[in-house]
Amino acid sequence: MKGAQAVAACLKEQGVDTVFGYPGGMILPLYDAFYDDKEIHQVLVTHEQNAAHAADGYARASGKVGVCIATSGPGATNLVTGIATAFMDSIPIVAITGQVDTALLGRDAFQETDILDVTMPITKHNYKVKDARQLVPTIREAFRLARKGRPGPVLVDVPRDLFFAEVDYEPLAAETKPAGKPDADFLICAAEAAREIATAKQPVAIVGGGVVSAGASAEVMAFVEKYHLPVAHTLMGLGAIPRSHPQSLGFAGMHGEKAANHAIAAADLVVAIGSRFGDRQTGNVKKYTQDTKFIHIDIDPAEIDKNIGNSLGLAGDMKSILALLMKHEPNGDLAEWWEKIHAWRETYEYDYHQNRLTVPWAMHQVALMTKGRPFAFATDVGQHQMWAALHLHVEEPRTWLTSGGLGTMGFGLPAAMGAQLAYGDTRRVVHVAGDGGIKMTGNEFYTIARLQLPIVSLIVNNTSLGMIRQLQKVMYKERYIACEFDYPMDYAAYAKSFGIEAETVSTQEEFAAALQHALADKDHPRVIVLNVWRSFVEPMIKGGARIDEFVDFK
Repeated sequence: MKGAQAVAACLKEQGVDTVFGYPGGMILPLYDAFYDDKEIHQVLVTHEQNAAHAADGYARASGKVGVCIATSGPGATNLVTGIATAFMDSIPIVAITGQVDTALLGRDAFQETDILDVTMPITKHNYKVKDARQLVPTIREAFRLARKGRPGPVLVDVPRDLFFAEVDYEPLAAETKPAGKPDADFLICAAEAAREIATAKQPVAIVGGGVVSAGASAEVMAFVEKYHLPVAHTLMGLGAIPRSHPQSLGFAGMHGEKAANHAIAAADLVVAIGSRFGDRQTGNVKKYTQDTKFIHIDIDPAEIDKNIGNSLGLAGDMKSILALLMKHEPNGDLAEWWEKIHAWRETYEYDYHQNRLTVPWAMHQVALMTKGRPFAFATDVGQHQMWAALHLHVEEPRTWLTSGGLGTMGFGLPAAMGAQLAYGDTRRVVHVAGDGGIKMTGNEFYTIARLQLPIVSLIVNNTSLGMIRQLQKVMYKERYIACEFDYPMDYAAYAKSFGIEAETVSTQEEFAAALQHALADKDHPRVIVLNVWRSFVEPMIKGGARIDEFVDFK
């Protein structure tokens, strides 16, 4: 068959049913193959960056590999931000880019760009296929690598003439891989870790995005319940175990909940599961590690001792490691430790009794109205993202989609679109964005309207780049510059221009009514614009301080 047909066949054998992209001359042969193959739904986006974010959102929601496609030159380079976002958050996507014909490579042909060198630092691996005989095995290898171990993005660059070449295609044979057995040294380390956990006086578990990637939520929940560990979540780890679980302390880190941060700061042992100890999680590393032991469980050996030194590292399959730890029994009494934690919880419980519309109050209303119902949450990046992490209750894995590592403004809307297509009619997405980020990728409302995806978008309009303004207050003595929008924009009219029903609210009563109507409309997208006062995200760790030392905004 033709190379383009073989690529389409490879996508189907890998379980791909949806691809996100934008056509151009060098990728057009693959689009032509989709014309006759109706099993793959190709979603035409409004910008290639959104194709990558949508593939990312699809992967986060489904657990499958997301796929985006683009043409050479600007098409390929426009994918870069989305690929980097997936790389930083360990999300499996495969990007297929068209390239100029093999005879023109290196000749600065029209729209020729060396996308391999451009994306090398932000992919697990990338390929330029120069031999038609390698097209099928390369596509298969790309999917294998995207899934393997620590997931991540892989790029395959295909010269246009290879799509027309005759290639051999044989259906992929089923593979059986024997289960590996841990070696003796690893068993010794696991036993040592179990003893440390069993005898700790003030232990804390931290769950990260790796728990979600590994599909190990049930195993982690059984583990923390057996050892009766308080559990803090990283930003990427929300939903790994239910926020309503009695041992959950919520989100921890730079803007984390005070009870969670106090518990970590006071802990004599921190058990990190699927977390890389990012700087937004730890604050001052020297103060973070003072008088604390660390056990680090991660699929990637490179993460052990990278940010937190002298940890007892267990690198490998999370479920297998937890199974080994579950063979041991706790022998400590954590009653006094839990008394301290309950006191922090009570002291720092958020007061939602307010008389004006604020984002924390609005997120709390979203949590109440979606409780027990099949919803997922996608955010952009900024203040609203932190408020959502603090005040939404994420109860299930793969229902929280946010850009953690790269912090990509504009991520939320296309990611919500990809996730909604992955969920189908089994779950709805509530998307939260700021007035800054929505300007970046808001044109994807066009695709959402065209496909009638029932996403509920909440746009926080505080007429500023809120997080930039907050940093300028804390770090630059309120020298506000390039952060305030002095030219008003009607975001509801913007959404309506795409044919989406939208309304603007300024009071609690207006928001509650608008949200109720939006959630009741299961067949169409809806937009609610929240006109709110400028304010600051609390808590916030002081610069260079321990994670239990907070900025006072009063």
